[in-house]
Amino acid sequence: MRKKDVVLMATVTSFENLRYPTKSELRQFAELFEPLFKASSEEAKRQAVAALSQCQTIPEAAALFIGSQPIGIAATFLTCSQAISDQTLITIARTQGGAHAKAIARRDNLSPMVVDALVGVRQEMPGRGAAASPVAPSAPIPAPAQQAQPAAVRQVVKTIPAEPASQSSLREEQMRQELRNLVRHIDPPADDRLGLRSLTETQEALLVRFARTRDADHFATALADALSASRFLSERIMLDISGQQLATTLISLGLTDEDGAFILSRLYPHLGEQAGRRTRAQILLSTLDPSECEARVEAWRRADSYTFRQEEASRRLQPGEQPRAHHQIHPARDLKSIGRR
Repeated sequence: MRKKDVVLMATVTSFENLRYPTKSELRQFAELFEPLFKASSEEAKRQAVAALSQCQTIPEAAALFIGSQPIGIAATFLTCSQAISDQTLITIARTQGGAHAKAIARRDNLSPMVVDALVGVRQEMPGRGAAASPVAPSAPIPAPAQQAQPAAVRQVVKTIPAEPASQSSLREEQMRQELRNLVRHIDPPADDRLGLRSLTETQEALLVRFARTRDADHFATALADALSASRFLSERIMLDISGQQLATTLISLGLTDEDGAFILSRLYPHLGEQAGRRTRAQILLSTLDPSECEARVEAWRRADSYTFRQEEASRRLQPGEQPRAHHQIHPARDLKSIGRR
């Protein structure tokens, strides 16, 4: 299974590196991807889908295949990928059910055609035909698209009775709630991190604990676990004594500003100094854009994964071959100075 996982990720990485893939390369990737994906582990599938969610171009067949996977795997792709056509989104919403439709509804940019299809999907769900009869699913949606999306959805919501008085009315109320969820993609809540890497409660507690005791060694191990990356990457992040790389990482993991400022001030004492009414750590966190942090950390993780695959290959060299040059610094040794400056 591990060998198949490696082959899948190598195939995805090679495709990622094609800035402008040709038709032949797209066709070749589509033919290779599906059987490799089916033979791989769940974790490898999630990693492959997360990587492909960032690609600007993906074969239509591969996009439909990924979007039709169980929602636990497909959610990131359906929510974030810019490579899926409207027609493919509509096909997935109509064939895969409510969970997939909800993931599609969370996309930042939905065309009027997709919004109309999502509304239609909810009207066609079992037991809702009679309740949906006052609604005209084929009614045209006015332009421009940015204004049409919330207006169209809200108009549908208004046509459904607000007070459930029977089993039929209860279904109508459930439909109201689901349609309200369509509006949420316009202004998603701050804690909505669907598809993004987030800390578990245990990981967050460990990071705060090791920062409190200024145990940089154990903190680096916990950070590597949170990133699902090598310890070398976490050490390199921590060796930036300005604290900016660690601040970027903590924001990308969804850590609160309060805990983030505490961690930064413990590991880098100069960031605990007051600068007016706030500490330097608080000021640093406020200057970083979450979306840029997420993109940057994902790029670090991909580079880290590629680097260690190369090193693993270099350890399997034939006699007489020269190993690849790799890490020349000693981050583990240098970590001892963090928190004691």
